[in-house]
Amino acid sequence: MQGSNCTHDWLCQCCDKRKQPNVENICQIMWPSSYVHNLDGGPIHARAGAIARLLLGDDMAFDFDMLIYKAPQTNTCTPWHQDEAYWPDMPDKRAVSCWVALDDATVDNGCMWFVPGPHGQPIRPHRAAKEGVHVLMTDHCSEAEGKPMPIPAGSCTFHHGRTLHYTRGNSTDRERRAYIVNYRPISMVRWEREHDFDHAKKGIQTVLDLDKKADG
Repeated sequence: MQGSNCTHDWLCQCCDKRKQPNVENICQIMWPSSYVHNLDGGPIHARAGAIARLLLGDDMAFDFDMLIYKAPQTNTCTPWHQDEAYWPDMPDKRAVSCWVALDDATVDNGCMWFVPGPHGQPIRPHRAAKEGVHVLMTDHCSEAEGKPMPIPAGSCTFHHGRTLHYTRGNSTDRERRAYIVNYRPISMVRWEREHDFDHAKKGIQTVLDLDKKADG
């Protein structure tokens, strides 16, 4: 399952925590639309895609999706970062993410925090959150600059690739789940794939192929 499931317990090292033994503090599942039949053809994608095109242009297309699960009483944050820091060489950096709350997202269980400001704000210095792991963070931001965005289950937020964002850990007794859908120009989706950047899709396809063989 290497291609589909990525555990981020190492984030405990940069945030206060109450880590539980044998519990994945944060579990990220890439490409859930590869597992759930017609998820990418359902109402979330239809509505999110329409808003992405309204915000950034008619050429915006689905890039990838993911699920993020924060276990109860595992107070591990997702550090401050800007998504655009991951693709500095992309010719067209327009991008928007739709973050859908599958549970009520509160300040205590890890709702999104954003730094208000224009989409043209500069990219702040980023560094690897841990050596050898492809996750970035910036030390040049804090909660004092941001604002929390608690939303009920079924609601969503949209953020630009340059928007500074972060989530606290989940200090409650209930799980916090979110579904994220990402959009960028169709020409840049092709550019990514041509440069062998598919957000772990190849690993997931390997798992799906093995499942098919096992089913006979």
